[in-house]
Amino acid sequence: MNGDMRGLFVTGTDTGVGKTVAAAGFAMTLRARGADVGVMKPFASGGREDALFLKEAAGVDDSLDEINPCYFEAPLAPSEAAKREGKTVDLRRAAEMFWRLSERHEFMIVEGAGGLAVPVSDVLTIGDLQQLFPLPLCVVARPSLGTINHTALTVEYARSRGWEVEGILFNGLTEEAGVAEETNPAAVEALTGARILGILPALPSVNVEEGRAEGIAEAFQEHIDTPSYWIDRR
Repeated sequence: MNGDMRGLFVTGTDTGVGKTVAAAGFAMTLRARGADVGVMKPFASGGREDALFLKEAAGVDDSLDEINPCYFEAPLAPSEAAKREGKTVDLRRAAEMFWRLSERHEFMIVEGAGGLAVPVSDVLTIGDLQQLFPLPLCVVARPSLGTINHTALTVEYARSRGWEVEGILFNGLTEEAGVAEETNPAAVEALTGARILGILPALPSVNVEEGRAEGIAEAFQEHIDTPSYWIDRR
């Protein structure tokens, strides 16, 4: 990937919004098109299920410690979880693993922790790490009432820190969706100028903690725009 950095950094408007499902879906889609996709969850707190889920989705044999180099037991922001264990978040190790995997794979998908304003140290947030992970950004958002504000603020925060926003993916549309869910994507697109990559329906058969990914690949194929130019320059 040297000289032609290709990949995607997946963030969210909040924790639990579906970043792992989105990252896995992109990995499955690009893998099905013949791309060699690497995945990474640099910072994880409270469990490594997300990293294992991504590893399975990409079908890679990279070690868990490469995919998830910074892990802490407490389900808290990385900076606070690290403090409680008497540690610091090792950004140098995270960068080392990112570039190692980038040399190994032609397209990298990196999933952040929580949202962009989540702290990784006393002075740095996930959003401050654009130079560490020099990739375009995908924002995962919920489709329901309130998402316009959350998503617009996330996009503005990202751009203020040098991120190129590749697009926005709405996740978790239910059958009970109403007018807000119907109109929110267009409102967000008009407000931010960012492309809407699609609206993923709720997938009750999917469970990241249990490693169940049934239906993700099919849902992405039907509902999500995964641009061919992401991997065309091979």
